[in-house]
Amino acid sequence: MSSEPGAAVPPTRPDGFLARIYGVVRHPRTTFTQVAAAPGWMGLLALLTLATAGSRVAVLETQVGQQALVDEWERTAFAFGQDVDDRRYEELQALSTHAVAYGLGTAILSGPVLALAVASGIYMMFGRSRTKGASFTQVCAVVVLATVPLAIRQIVAAAATYVTETTASVTSIGNWWSTLDEGSGLARFIGTLDLFVIWWVIVLAIGVGVLYQRNARRLAFTFLAAYAGLALVLAGTMVVLSRSA
Repeated sequence: MSSEPGAAVPPTRPDGFLARIYGVVRHPRTTFTQVAAAPGWMGLLALLTLATAGSRVAVLETQVGQQALVDEWERTAFAFGQDVDDRRYEELQALSTHAVAYGLGTAILSGPVLALAVASGIYMMFGRSRTKGASFTQVCAVVVLATVPLAIRQIVAAAATYVTETTASVTSIGNWWSTLDEGSGLARFIGTLDLFVIWWVIVLAIGVGVLYQRNARRLAFTFLAAYAGLALVLAGTMVVLSRSA
């Protein structure tokens, strides 16, 4: 990651969706600079959404995927101090059969909804920067391209679900600390942190740095601190609710 402020945007155009996806993985700064000059994003967003939805639906259409989804809902309920009796468990099993609706819904939430929410937040936060000129379309293009790590995460998670028969994240940092008490605050905090989300945050910081000519390293530290803060709040909420149940 470069620590230098963002450079001026040259009038060059990257070649297609696949080139942009490859570029943001291998050369994010250069790719973001090119994308800011040619800020098309709707097609890429649709492609990433379809890819994540398709991979998730494909797994959830199987018995393995549906049972893993029920187990995930049950673990989430327990984590927040809620009990799952036999009746509730049967309801979860019935809901798990709606794989297409659930897969599309989660893909839309983690794709278009998240991307537009983040883009709006960044545009409002940096729109009055001393460096003028970044349009909302440019911000959307950068944010959508930055979600490539999240799309890869969803595809990896779908494949891992079928192989391991569980939706437990294989990219969670908590996997490195399996000896911790699962109910402890530290275990819940670490388990909330995900390698692919951290990658996304760093890539997003690089893109924002390019748009607004800001120091990408400082932005990454700021964004990562915000992510850690949200994880801490979530972990604390789970601990409090589970103890009061």
